[in-house]
Amino acid sequence: MICEVLDINAEDILDYGKKENHHYLIILHLSVLAFLVIPVGNIILPLILWMTKKDKIIGMKEAGANLLNFQIIWSVFAYISVVFFALFKILHYGSYDILFYIVVVFYAVNIILPILSAVRIRNGNTQNRYPNLIKIIK
Repeated sequence: MICEVLDINAEDILDYGKKENHHYLIILHLSVLAFLVIPVGNIILPLILWMTKKDKIIGMKEAGANLLNFQIIWSVFAYISVVFFALFKILHYGSYDILFYIVVVFYAVNIILPILSAVRIRNGNTQNRYPNLIKIIK
């Protein structure tokens, strides 16, 4: 109500001292691709980047929390599907080909989503694009 009377945007007051840095947000999203080289790198590297700048860049707190929530859930499901695929293949149990395709789809999604998010941020759209199923980090 005070902001309306003074004709001030409430977001400007809440983000006081924060700067807009789209390049850092792009780096945050692309840091997820570390999982291709480092196991759980898709959580560790973005977490480090998020923790260092979450209070200094506009939109970083929300974007990082959504990204990390998705990555934690993705990691759990991806590793479970890899373990089941390996077990079914070792035990020659049923048709394990479907599990292979599930693993491939999981990995493809985690490569495509960060790249799409980085392109959208580069084009000026900072809206969250990650599915937010469970909020682990707020």
